[in-house]
Parts: sequence; C-alpha cells; structure tokens
Amino acid sequence: MPWSPPPNFLLLAPEEVHAWRARLELAPPLAERLRRTLSSEERERAARFRLPEAEARFTAARGILRDILARYLDRDPSALRFGYGPHGKPFLVSPVGCSGLEFNLSHSHGMALCGVTQGRQIGVDVEKMRFSADWERIAARFFSARESAMLLSLPSERQTEAFFRCWCLKEAYLKARGEGLSTPLASFDVSVSPGEPAALLKVEGNPAEPGRWALTALDIEPGHAAAVVVEGQGLRLRLWDWSPNS
Repeated sequence: MPWSPPPNFLLLAPEEVHAWRARLELAPPLAERLRRTLSSEERERAARFRLPEAEARFTAARGILRDILARYLDRDPSALRFGYGPHGKPFLVSPVGCSGLEFNLSHSHGMALCGVTQGRQIGVDVEKMRFSADWERIAARFFSARESAMLLSLPSERQTEAFFRCWCLKEAYLKARGEGLSTPLASFDVSVSPGEPAALLKVEGNPAEPGRWALTALDIEPGHAAAVVVEGQGLRLRLWDWSPNS
C-alpha cells in the first residue's frame, strides 16, 4: 500500500485508520514555526534532552502531531491541549477532546509515525533497524518463548528484520492499550515472520483479546520497521505523507 499526499479536505470515517509518516529533519524556518505551536510544558520537556538533535526531533515530532490533529479539528495547532493517561499516553483535552479523535505518535532517528482514528484506541511504533543490535539476547529476555523460537527458526538473513517487526507490533499493542511497558512483553504473542500477516496470537489469561485488535506492519522507509494496532476489525487503512503544505 503506497503512501500518498493527503487530500485537501480530510474526512476520517469511523471504519478508517489514518497513518501519517513524517521526516523530522526540517529546515530551520519550518522547525521554528512548529516550535512556536508547542505548549510551555512541551518546550520544557524538549529542553531536558541532552543532545541538541534529540531536542530538535522531539520538538519537530510534537509540532507535526499538532499540525496533523489541527487539520481534522479545523483549529489552530497551538490551541490544542493534551492530557496524559496513567502510563503517559496523550489524549486531547475538552472541548476538542469531545470530537472522539484518538491518536498515537512514535518517532525514531529522524522518522515519525502518527496514527489517527475516530473513537477507537490506537497505538503506533517505529524503530530504526540496527543490524548490529544483540537482538537474540533482547528477545530471550523480553519476548515470549514462542516468539523467540519463531525468530530462531527463520533464515539468518531475515532474523534482524523479523525481530524489529515483532518489537514494533508488541510496542504498538501496548501503546494502544495505554499500558506502556507496565505489561510484560512476554505475556502475549504476536506473529513474527515478515512473510505472514501481522496478528495478535495469544494473550495470557484473556483468550478473547486477540479478536479485539487489528495489527498491521508498515513499510515506512528502508531501514525502519513500523506498526499500527487499532481496536476493531474490518477497518480501512489510509497512508498519508506529511508535508507542511499538504
């Protein structure tokens, strides 16, 4: 499924899921324009990053998120107000929160992914694939026994990609539930092989849970893995490329 420029008039139907990709390396005038839309709390968070490039990426990601949400709400990006769940998941605060718009944001090494739905919980994750990563040790520590075994059964040249795909699906699922890493990653299974459909296979103590969620692995950019998880089935996914003028 290709990524496309969004239409001038954005319509988000209840059965749709919109995913947006955006690059965070911005020209200084655009970066400053987005920075001015942030709240004082967001600017304070950005200033706590030690590295200037990390501060710039956080600022760009939050500014882009505001720009995207403002298009659906027909509001000034700087007018949006966010609250945060028990584990840090952001949500829109009333009166704009009454729109039923749900969203999630992830960014990694210059690439951002934003997911938007209407009245459905959603989680997204994007990760830079580091082929030098000690994925086997990480999988043995954090993944389920089934997932680790599935990874090791793959041809060696596919294992790193499969590891990051699995990681993104698991992170996106926990973010959709609003739980972050408070839920052990080994307590549920997702599909692993890049050649099979993304799916939630099993959740400990909750056999009905897999039927509640739709999982999709995304081809977002070479060198990155990404995923979106949304509440519900039979949904239509639309992929948008963000630009300041789109």
